[in-house]
Amino acid sequence: MLNQTPVQIAWVAADLDATETALTMLLGARRWIRMPAVHFAPDTCTYRGRPADFVADISLSYAGDTQLEVIAPVRGDSIYTEFLDANGPGLHHVCVEEPDTESFDARVHGAERDGTPAVCHGAMPGGMRFAYLTAPGVPYLEIAYIPPEIRAFFDYVKREQI
Repeated sequence: MLNQTPVQIAWVAADLDATETALTMLLGARRWIRMPAVHFAPDTCTYRGRPADFVADISLSYAGDTQLEVIAPVRGDSIYTEFLDANGPGLHHVCVEEPDTESFDARVHGAERDGTPAVCHGAMPGGMRFAYLTAPGVPYLEIAYIPPEIRAFFDYVKREQI
């Protein structure tokens, strides 16, 4: 059972500019920080049980304490291209954060034990770990462990909103 408040709301889009503009008007985000060509590598990530190998442009901002993320697939089959093909652009996931790798592992293994396997999961440079689970009412629930180095970057993005 989840007991955390979502820390992030994410959209998948074909057009970062248009989605950033819409979310700025709707939610009051001020500045977007882009991370171009983020590689989800086969040695650290899986998608639907196979090694992942895809690239996405990612943009981050904040509305209050909630991180806003826009993801635009660039190449390769992914949880993001699958979503765009099936639904078009739109709300993709909400994210809850686990405080350490042990609770992250316990949450993901518990979900899988209860019949909700991770559709996509992995680790990113800097030690961030993530897992996307199907969830009622939203396409996916992302569970994430965010290490101090990545937290510092997110804090920088948040400070840019002031």
